[in-house]
Amino acid sequence: MDLKDYLTLLRKRWVTVAALTLAGTLVAAVYALATTPTYSARSQVYVSVQGSDSTTDLLQGSNFTVRQVKSYTELVTSPRVLDPVIEELGLTDTAPGLAERVHADSPVDTSLIDITASDGSPALAADIADAVAASLADVVGELETPAGGGDSPVQISTVQSATVPVAPSSPNVRLDLALGLVVGLALGVGLAVARELLDTRVRSAADVEAATDAPVLGVIGYEADAPEHPLIVQESPQALRAEAFRRLRTNLQFLDLGDRHRTFVMTSALPGEGKTTTSINLAITLADAGQRVVLVDADLRRPSVARYMGIEGSVGLTTVLIGKVELADAVQPWGSSMLDVLAAGQIPPNPSELLGSEAMTSLVESLGEEYDVVVVDTPPLLPVTDAAILARRTGGAVLVSGVGTVHRQHVAGAVAALGTVGARLLGVVLNRVPLKGPGASAYGHSYYEYSSEPARPGRRRRTPAHGTARGAGLFRRSGSAPEEPPTAEDSPVAGPPPAPGPSSVPDVVPAAGVPAADRVPAGTASRTATFDEVVSPREGR
Repeated sequence: MDLKDYLTLLRKRWVTVAALTLAGTLVAAVYALATTPTYSARSQVYVSVQGSDSTTDLLQGSNFTVRQVKSYTELVTSPRVLDPVIEELGLTDTAPGLAERVHADSPVDTSLIDITASDGSPALAADIADAVAASLADVVGELETPAGGGDSPVQISTVQSATVPVAPSSPNVRLDLALGLVVGLALGVGLAVARELLDTRVRSAADVEAATDAPVLGVIGYEADAPEHPLIVQESPQALRAEAFRRLRTNLQFLDLGDRHRTFVMTSALPGEGKTTTSINLAITLADAGQRVVLVDADLRRPSVARYMGIEGSVGLTTVLIGKVELADAVQPWGSSMLDVLAAGQIPPNPSELLGSEAMTSLVESLGEEYDVVVVDTPPLLPVTDAAILARRTGGAVLVSGVGTVHRQHVAGAVAALGTVGARLLGVVLNRVPLKGPGASAYGHSYYEYSSEPARPGRRRRTPAHGTARGAGLFRRSGSAPEEPPTAEDSPVAGPPPAPGPSSVPDVVPAAGVPAADRVPAGTASRTATFDEVVSPREGR
């Protein structure tokens, strides 16, 4: 990690860093307020040696004094020095207890000894320091007295008496607060770095590149109202997410799919990464570019394309695969663009067997011949093998990875699942990338700068845009009557299509080969039939 990475990390984890810094400061403040104030007083004594006035004797005496000062410093906290002090001042302490509050040291290469005493009372601290200095002088005089009698050659004189302190020496509030702040900041930064190193969730394109060599085809931003408006390309064409899907469309157009037409599956490693909404919006953008597109809901375990797009979902892929409905009868037009949808149909008991059958292979090949692009929405790769089976039978797979949702090991597992069956990974789409704050997408700039009119996010299409009057012939290369050229109102560039009305939309969706009794009114929500209810009545046809 370089300096830029650390700065980004601090921006992303600033709450953790700030919380621990504040906690460290508060702990230091509580400690300072709860600690009883202690006062320290210092007295200073000078050690000298009495002798002749000759230079030699003075030098020897000075050297002797310097050597002895260390011994006298250790003698300060001995019971022989402190017992007289306790008796003189009437203290309740014992000699060892008083020794903990008395400290002596000597400056280097001097004959001075500093005696410091601490106590809760400033006056008593000064008295103890002076009394210890006097007691030390007496004890040294006794120890240094010659055996034959006479005066001691060593003399200790007080050169500075202790003064009564006016401010406590402990606690040092400023120092404690500074230490608490520094310690809390260090713990916060350390925890933030540890969480970042241990966090294996996909956060950026670099995390994807660490798991696969496949390119990142697109970066889809995440907005607060994204769950409420899944079909952003149709609802708000000038939104940032809509522009991101157009960028994804552009990148997909340059992929080399070989001889498999332009058929690819959309999948993810785990559920909840947004593969279905990505598939739908991508299909819409491809159709808006003038290509004939069909969106196939091959997620036969949790189908949701029909629910998102507001179309009938009881008849679809499963009923086509078992031969109960013709493909042309099951495909439904959507919107005023060149987009058709093949819903999942009823959920079968054997999804993997259906998707791996020869019937599915033939269906994919037929769709590839009839349409310019075939987008297949499939289940996640790690829970089931459906997506891997279909990816091998098509031009490849596009992996949708939800930022902050999937972990790097999950992406690596999904890539390995495709590689095991020999399927090609075309690329990865990063979904739900934050547009603001740390880790935001580099594409988070305002797209509205490039538009002549400001976007109006409030204009939302409330009525499903399926069932338009595009004719009964669903396949463009069939023998049905040709379509009329789109008018200015039908142009995909003009924005979202108007809501279907009685004057422009027929009451029943036309579908070749389907009796009027079985046709579904456009935009009508109906009860989802069971698998047997859909298949059994058609067995005699």
